[in-house]
Amino acid sequence: MAVPDKHILLMDGPDSKGLIYHVTGVLFRHNLNIIHNDEYVSPSGRFFMRTEFDGTFDSATLLQELHTTVPGSSGYIGSDTNAQLYKSDDTSSQAGITFRLNPKRKKNIVVLVTKEHHCLGELLIRYAFDELDADILAVISNYDLLKPLVSKFDIPFHYISHEGKTREEHEDAILQTMAIYEPEYVVLAKYMRVLTAGFVNHFPNRIINIHHSFLPAFVGANPYRQAYERGVKIIGATAHFVNNDLDEGPIIAQNVKDVDHRRTAADMATEGKDVEKIVLSQALKLVFNDRVFISGNRAIVL
Repeated sequence: MAVPDKHILLMDGPDSKGLIYHVTGVLFRHNLNIIHNDEYVSPSGRFFMRTEFDGTFDSATLLQELHTTVPGSSGYIGSDTNAQLYKSDDTSSQAGITFRLNPKRKKNIVVLVTKEHHCLGELLIRYAFDELDADILAVISNYDLLKPLVSKFDIPFHYISHEGKTREEHEDAILQTMAIYEPEYVVLAKYMRVLTAGFVNHFPNRIINIHHSFLPAFVGANPYRQAYERGVKIIGATAHFVNNDLDEGPIIAQNVKDVDHRRTAADMATEGKDVEKIVLSQALKLVFNDRVFISGNRAIVL
């Protein structure tokens, strides 16, 4: 099947001589033009490469030639697999090279929120002005407080209360609604409930959270209060993938802001909101542009 326009080839595996040569050679033989290329070799010897190119080609033929040409190739995940981030074990040199081929396009997402508006508002505005690199299919909340905001952008809003339900029952109701949209990624824009392992396992490496702290410091609830009590001189925010360990998933993006002893915990929380919304937006741009590999519990960003 011939496919036009821009594509992104992601490569991940043990490092060896000539990898870039072999990959670019295959693309050249298919008359494809490389627009941008980034690569990285980890201290343990694992090679990561992101190649953005354009041209018309047969995806199955291209992937098969990469598999047979590149030394150490163990296969490929296929075309248009952007919803599944390949997770490699950076400590293992036995895993072969794997390829992913994704069209350069917007991702389909669902956003989960609770009561706070600042991160959601930032995403909605970026979406309205075509700056998000994603289509927001729906917003889901366990409160109806943010429905008027979402309605201004003509995006479906689903209020699914957690009252009177176990955590599992509430999440099952959310999953039923999300099944309507089949999102590629789930964004937690200040969704203030801890997700169960069952929910997380529905979206492996596809749930992105913004945490109001510079992780790994001040994990869990009330990080600004924790920061204030420790007398910190910077506050920060962390965007990360969600796994089954609270606030310990691979970190995608972080930033900080200077503070001093004059700030109260409330002051820090107010100033931290600006950092949070920017860091979340930056992380989403990286993920939606296929710039993130997961290696063990680390995110490699190219």
